[in-house]
Amino acid sequence: MFQFFPIAGSVCIVISGIFIGAWTDRDRQRANFNTESTEERRFRTKIAGISGLL
Repeated sequence: MFQFFPIAGSVCIVISGIFIGAWTDRDRQRANFNTESTEERRFRTKIAGISGLL
């Protein structure tokens, strides 16, 4: 049981980082920001926030 929580926490941090775009360079972040709609950005940020809090 004690091994489950660190693994689950690590997975949630990775998911959050992927959705928020933490591991992309500046050029890719700028391209993503300019090509996605506001609704897509809100959804992506919401998923990243939820998984980051878990």
